[in-house]
Amino acid sequence: MKPITKLGLMAAALALLQPAGAATLRVAGANDVLTFDPHAQNHATSIAYQFMAYEGLVRYTEKYEVEPALATRWTFVTPTQLRFELRKDVKFHDGAPFTADDVVFSITRAMTPPSNMTTYVQSVKEARKVDDYTVDLILKGPSPMVLRELNNAAIMNKAWAEKNNAVKAQDYKSKEESYASRNANGTGPFILEAWQPDTKTTLKKNAAWWDRPKGNIDNIVFTPIKAAATRSAALISGQVDLVQDPPVQDLERLRRDPNLKILEGLETRTIFIGMDQHRDELLGSSVKGKNPLKDKRVRQALYQAVDIAAIERNVMRGLGKPTGTMIAPMVNGWTKELAVRASKFDVEAAKKLLADAGYPNGFELALDCPNDRYISDEAICQAVTAMWTKAGIKTRLQLNPMAIHSAKVQKFDVTTYLFGWGVPTFDALYTLDSLMHTVDTKGGASGNFNSGRISNPRLDDLIDQIKTEMDSAKRTDMIHQALQIVKDDYDYLPLHDQIRPWAMRKEVTTVHNANDRLMPIWTTVK
Repeated sequence: MKPITKLGLMAAALALLQPAGAATLRVAGANDVLTFDPHAQNHATSIAYQFMAYEGLVRYTEKYEVEPALATRWTFVTPTQLRFELRKDVKFHDGAPFTADDVVFSITRAMTPPSNMTTYVQSVKEARKVDDYTVDLILKGPSPMVLRELNNAAIMNKAWAEKNNAVKAQDYKSKEESYASRNANGTGPFILEAWQPDTKTTLKKNAAWWDRPKGNIDNIVFTPIKAAATRSAALISGQVDLVQDPPVQDLERLRRDPNLKILEGLETRTIFIGMDQHRDELLGSSVKGKNPLKDKRVRQALYQAVDIAAIERNVMRGLGKPTGTMIAPMVNGWTKELAVRASKFDVEAAKKLLADAGYPNGFELALDCPNDRYISDEAICQAVTAMWTKAGIKTRLQLNPMAIHSAKVQKFDVTTYLFGWGVPTFDALYTLDSLMHTVDTKGGASGNFNSGRISNPRLDDLIDQIKTEMDSAKRTDMIHQALQIVKDDYDYLPLHDQIRPWAMRKEVTTVHNANDRLMPIWTTVK
């Protein structure tokens, strides 16, 4: 019999600590993480992987109800003073203790430009430390949405950020990087091992996490695979366990594979086209000294030139629910009436509107589109380009990966553009304030993705009232009014609410999320 060494005893002890059936989850997707700085970029894929390492004061249950996370409880001391009691004995991944100083630092960091996550702390005026495990958030006014907003406000370690010169959020628009861009130090269930852009992201289980996962995942390997056929092949061959964006054209083949299964559901994400209504002369347009998109008749013409039924039938193949409004059905404020298309597809009517607006021969413009983010995004834009051209709008399609496309949208460097907007708060205010409110030039959350730079005082006033109105019925009525204004003015061209399928091996069990966020703590691989 071989003697038992100290190393052998340690190995045996570690083995006992590992849960039975622990596994590696191998994920593939077309769209990569853009940064690991949790306050740098409001981008769903990035947030999904950041929040495997980071946490907020609160989080969602599987039914999207708010529950405690790094805070154990909260109390409204007054309508504008929200007190959080913090969880004790929580450690960051580097072993540092979690305290009120980290919360005050992180909330302030998220509020401060160049943070792109101000929308998740927009109700907060100030974060104040009461003691080591108590924090008060002083609100700008009564807020019916503050807890849901805070769901995506990540808590960082203050000392780590200071040590690594990452006190301010990464300025993603300028493409600068900081230590926090490629490294993470959170309190979450997984520890970031490495992020290799466009190649691979790896995370490992945080054995010291304060909570207990419902799944058995020890390691996560995420591989961005832009080519649709290659993603499908990787799943079929067993190289990956789960693909969050399987190609539409491969779905039936994947469904027939006895080794695979499909989970699908309606997302909170609405796919739409935005239009520059701000510049006096459009970028790259044949019309000089004038912006045709400031004319409602032109915007309506673009709307009516789109055959949404053809797009849903031939491009989306059932993975889009046509809509006439900018929020999905599970979002507070949605109604069947708002979801009816504002006007029907009619090429001749579109041509007449253009002629009435002074463009009987149409004009040229550019359509910017991502080619690796949304379901069939490139194909949607190709279809729209052909439809607009047929109506007299000679359209030049400009395709880019999401990392480039998103930066262009945020820098207002677009004329017309395809985008998708999910609603993590499940309330229309998130959409109205980010996409429809006049841009806050001081770096606040309002209008932070209003790339068409819509500016309507009546709309602004309604949105500002919605932020603080505590009467639910009155507030919902104001949401309806605001969405109706946007619809009547053709400020955006909504296409559809996205239905997201996840394809996976039969051995994988997980929970499909309306926010399209994969949760490894709810996932098991046999």
